[in-house]
Amino acid sequence: MNYTLFDFLQLIGALGIFIFGMKIFSEGLQKVAGSRLKSVLSGMTRNRVTGVVTGFATTTITQSSTTTTVMAVSFVNAGLLTFVESTGVIMGANIGTTVTAWIVALFGFKMKITPIAMAVIGLFFAFLFSKNSRLRNIAETMVGFGILFIGLEFIKNGVPDIRSNPEILEFLDMFTGFGYASLLIFVVIGTLLTLVMQSSSAATAVTLVMLFEGWISFPLAAAMVLGENIGTTVTANLAAMVGNVHAKRAARFHLIFNLIGVVWMLAAIYPVMHIIDLVVQNFSTAPVSILSDAPEARPNATLGLSLFHTSFNILNVILLFAFIPYIVRFIERILPKSADGADDFRLKYISAGVMTSPALALEQAQKEAQQFAGILNRMHADVDELLFDKKASRSKLLKRIAAAEEATDQLEIEISDYLVRVSENTNLEHDLIERIRFLQTMINDMERIADIYFQISKLSERLHETRSQWPGDARADMVQMMEALRNAVQNMQESTSKEPEEVSLERAIELEDRIDELRDSFRDTHFSRLENGDYSPRAGVIFIDVLNRIERIGDHILNVNESAANHRLKAQRV
Repeated sequence: MNYTLFDFLQLIGALGIFIFGMKIFSEGLQKVAGSRLKSVLSGMTRNRVTGVVTGFATTTITQSSTTTTVMAVSFVNAGLLTFVESTGVIMGANIGTTVTAWIVALFGFKMKITPIAMAVIGLFFAFLFSKNSRLRNIAETMVGFGILFIGLEFIKNGVPDIRSNPEILEFLDMFTGFGYASLLIFVVIGTLLTLVMQSSSAATAVTLVMLFEGWISFPLAAAMVLGENIGTTVTANLAAMVGNVHAKRAARFHLIFNLIGVVWMLAAIYPVMHIIDLVVQNFSTAPVSILSDAPEARPNATLGLSLFHTSFNILNVILLFAFIPYIVRFIERILPKSADGADDFRLKYISAGVMTSPALALEQAQKEAQQFAGILNRMHADVDELLFDKKASRSKLLKRIAAAEEATDQLEIEISDYLVRVSENTNLEHDLIERIRFLQTMINDMERIADIYFQISKLSERLHETRSQWPGDARADMVQMMEALRNAVQNMQESTSKEPEEVSLERAIELEDRIDELRDSFRDTHFSRLENGDYSPRAGVIFIDVLNRIERIGDHILNVNESAANHRLKAQRV
């Protein structure tokens, strides 16, 4: 019986069903976990051991080591973790990703799971349409679980039988007769397979099927698993190419850490495989060597491969744990921070795309809003220096303010686009929809604040070019006004970093009222100075213009605080 193109397309379709089931299963788990994932990640304290445990737990929950790595990077950027501490999470994620192989090996090959999978889908399918979001998410998880194993069964049935298609074995034999070099070839094959499938878990499942069907021997399957550990890091490095220096460092650490592990494991692979063989034989009712080509050894071989996968990642963490600071130092040397501060005006948390957990996606967006507020704080300092420091480099300050204003325009677009993509999730709860709307309003107000700071810088430059100046009392008034605004900006930055219920609107109103009072008072003294001829009409016009623009910034700042608190006090001001 020849293996036809139609048979091959069926195999590809089966693989697609498996990956689709894994995707639904992973996304459902993350939605069920919801805000709990944030609590788990908050446990990543100043201890790398805790980080390993947390990385393992999070990856087991999300069924995605990439998701865990992205979240760890966001904590580094937020200052909640140092880069060194985040390495523990990445190491834990490596161990956590091996759980999928155990699930597939135990349920997919050691028992008839397909009837159970069908029953699970039948039991939970109706709940996909439930109005209760938690019940709906649980149903999605269980349906994904069922589809995953149906896909695995289809893959097993779609893989051609070697006895009927000996030409396949002949093709593979081309790469198996080179001794140790064959292991290196299959490491490369495992890496390429992961890159093509964009999932190390799916690549591992395919490797398990190939081993179970007798396509490859246990040593070659082990080599493929090592290659898959490299492949999953290459994917992360490609994603980090558009990220900032922190994302690049975390991805590069993952790659180097796994590469070192693969190198030492290749040096010790034969003794390790014999130890795995002894362990499996000791606990098996049918003590057949998994290193043999006997058909009866294949079910145990899949368990042995899962044990090899887990053992490799655990041993790699144990052996390299003490050397992590040196690896980190090396990575920081080859990936230094940008000296020109270019990273200050880029997305730091959401550059890797929308996370499958909406609650965590909004957490990332809020961190971007906090970064946005930090840029506004620096713009305030630059404008203040431009207005009052005669020794300052005006051209440098003007260039920096203009660059920040241009960057905030782009930040608003990208954060807004991200929030729109999050809102496209049809299973969003009402409070998450509300939060998205408030975040959209928040970044719009912050972009307007940046625009007004830029306008003030242009007014200052006009004052300088016309060689006009404010008298001492007018200058003192403006110093007070900018000081009141600085307090409001700093309070706004603090508010963007808090949970909505922690935001003090009373304090925000108090600071905004202070700006209004000063504006009203200084406007009166301004007209008195004009009447007395204390400064030129041009200087007076610029003074009142700057005064009014500062008051408008104060209004937008209060709007930002309201958005941070998820509460609108009154109709939004402009």
